[in-house]
Amino acid sequence: MVENTVLIIGTVWVEPNSSAAGSRMLQLIELYLKQNWKVTFASSATKNQKALDLSTIGVHEVFIELNNISFDDFVKKLNPKIVVFDRFMIEEQFGWRVAENCPKALRILDTEDLHFLRKVRYQQLKKGEEFTNNALLKSDETKREIASILRCDLSLIISTFEMNLLKSVFKIDGKILYYLPFLLYKIDKNQTKNWKPFSERNHFVFIGNFFHKPNVDAVITLKKEIWSNIRKLIPNSELHVYGAYVTQQIKELHNKKDGFIIKGFAGNAEEVVKNARVVLAPLRFGAGIKGKLTEAMTCGTPSVTTEIGAEGMHHNLLWNGFVENDFNEFSKKAVQLYSDEKLWESSQKKGIEIINQIYDKENLSPVFINGIKELQLNLEEHRTQNFLGNLLQHQTLQATKYMSKWIEEKNK
Repeated sequence: MVENTVLIIGTVWVEPNSSAAGSRMLQLIELYLKQNWKVTFASSATKNQKALDLSTIGVHEVFIELNNISFDDFVKKLNPKIVVFDRFMIEEQFGWRVAENCPKALRILDTEDLHFLRKVRYQQLKKGEEFTNNALLKSDETKREIASILRCDLSLIISTFEMNLLKSVFKIDGKILYYLPFLLYKIDKNQTKNWKPFSERNHFVFIGNFFHKPNVDAVITLKKEIWSNIRKLIPNSELHVYGAYVTQQIKELHNKKDGFIIKGFAGNAEEVVKNARVVLAPLRFGAGIKGKLTEAMTCGTPSVTTEIGAEGMHHNLLWNGFVENDFNEFSKKAVQLYSDEKLWESSQKKGIEIINQIYDKENLSPVFINGIKELQLNLEEHRTQNFLGNLLQHQTLQATKYMSKWIEEKNK
């Protein structure tokens, strides 16, 4: 029997091979399907060839339009019990329509990561300023995303750092936040015995979606600050750079003679990482959990990253390699990890511990599903307690609704 009808409104169509956000969304969809819930995925984005055909896993796909009353008819007819907004911009666009047409539906915001955190860090980095919470508090982007979190019944937060930030700096009530990292299978001995050993692995690897500014910056940083230092110490080493949507700027960094090789989209990212010896991720800004780094762990590949790269990802456990912000030291640590078999093997084991203790889907999933069911039973009381959310929902319905209707009329 179908217990729940779930509507997911996506910013883009699901591309699990292109980005961590795509993988995360697929994990959530599979979790809902496992409960025997009926899932509909809707988006106003253009669908491209890299998108997964969700109908093959039993999900109904629907194209929707922005600022169009047709969505009201669609959502009323579907009458979902749960609506998931994929990132705060989607909640801004469709949240008021859901609240008006399906008032009893549980509204969940999947933040993916805190966009305002990534954006403010990027702005401060460009200005050469140090990151401060004060800059976050002043940002309009912050105000928009925090308002969206308050309006929803529950927001899924992917990293412990972001959970702490929302509670301590923004004083968000923990009852409307839910810490849910990536949902991954535990690594067992059957997997590890099939991993290639140190001696059969080659090359350094970077992998990431180049629509994502932190990835573009990281590859430029590798080229300018790190790679020449590594090549001095390991002259024949190669760095293979993989990722979807490679920009012209990244293509121009390709230099086979120097071992800096731009490979482009990886049809099977897991295979690439399983064959590499070390993953490099010198991220200077960003937010959330880095899929490239959890993937490295699940493939038994140690990594070198920055504090921002590892942020909120490993609790109090030791990293599966090194965390280093100074790029001269970063280069030395990368060489050390690449060259020292015992160090490499002990780092690999640390990655297994992180995945098995923090990201175990068998532990995380039932607790989350039970939390949703409990919330559905006490939704009215839950909303009454969230006074600021009610206030913002009321104001949004007045402001956003009429702006959207004005655009709708203009479009006619």
